[in-house]
Amino acid sequence: MPMRIALRSMVLVVTSAAMVSAASGADTVKVAIGQIDAWANQAPTLGMKAGIFQKHGIVLETFGTQGAGETLQAVISGSADIGIGIGTAGAMRAIAAAYVGVGDQYWYVPANSPLQRLTDATEKHTMAYSTNGATSHVIALGFVKQLGVKAKPTATGGPPATYTMTMTGQIDIGWAVVPFGLAELQEGKIRVIARGPDVPTLRNQTIRVQIVNANALKERKDVMIRFMRAYRESLDWMYANPLAVKYYAETIKQPESLVVMQRDQYNPKDALSPDRLSDLDQVMADAVEMKFLDAPLTKEQLAEFFQIPPPRT
Repeated sequence: MPMRIALRSMVLVVTSAAMVSAASGADTVKVAIGQIDAWANQAPTLGMKAGIFQKHGIVLETFGTQGAGETLQAVISGSADIGIGIGTAGAMRAIAAAYVGVGDQYWYVPANSPLQRLTDATEKHTMAYSTNGATSHVIALGFVKQLGVKAKPTATGGPPATYTMTMTGQIDIGWAVVPFGLAELQEGKIRVIARGPDVPTLRNQTIRVQIVNANALKERKDVMIRFMRAYRESLDWMYANPLAVKYYAETIKQPESLVVMQRDQYNPKDALSPDRLSDLDQVMADAVEMKFLDAPLTKEQLAEFFQIPPPRT
């Protein structure tokens, strides 16, 4: 089944934010998370650790994927109810926004590489991205189209696998999402030669979204509304409570100072807002070019597909 057809039958959006009484027992929600260790995707993990989702009558079962392609398949198949961190151009239907801009992703080379800039690469060089339809894929294609980069975009999976391939010479230019690789950068093992915002049209896009399985939404709409309430609360907690930094530093086994640095410099809270939809015309243009859509969505289709449950007032 072509992906764009599967996507069109996969999800609808929540259309009501009516008050829902808490269930007598906790509802389980299965969540697939692309790049599960990235700070931008930590709301489910940290929110559970802080007891926030439980307070809303929800228990999460989370698992990581190598990127958007795997996350999409998990949601399409029903092995996950919700997918976190999907490239918008590859999904175009969402229960919430996930990330605006591309400031958390970068491309690097080993310290001894002859490449000083991304534009130094030739057709003989390879340039990493995670999986088709992922944010890193959209950025890599943007490097080629908008900056004239000649390196060949190559799928390499998540940051750890990509790092190994880059440092052993299997790939010339690696990709990563912060905080992965920042310690190696500080130690002088790698050099950053490009960042996501180098692609002009991506700087203000809602580049990633959260998607929901159609059956899960139809049968458990109240649970999905409560999930979003807990998600917003978890995000607020991540930027206000020092325990979030402590817990995350323990998870990724890095100093708390590095966690604070990557949060403040690469992941401003506004970028992670689940309610911020930005530059959708360009998003749709990218989706058409990547053959995830046949044509840009109409105003009516956008209104249907992006009806994000508002916060409880």
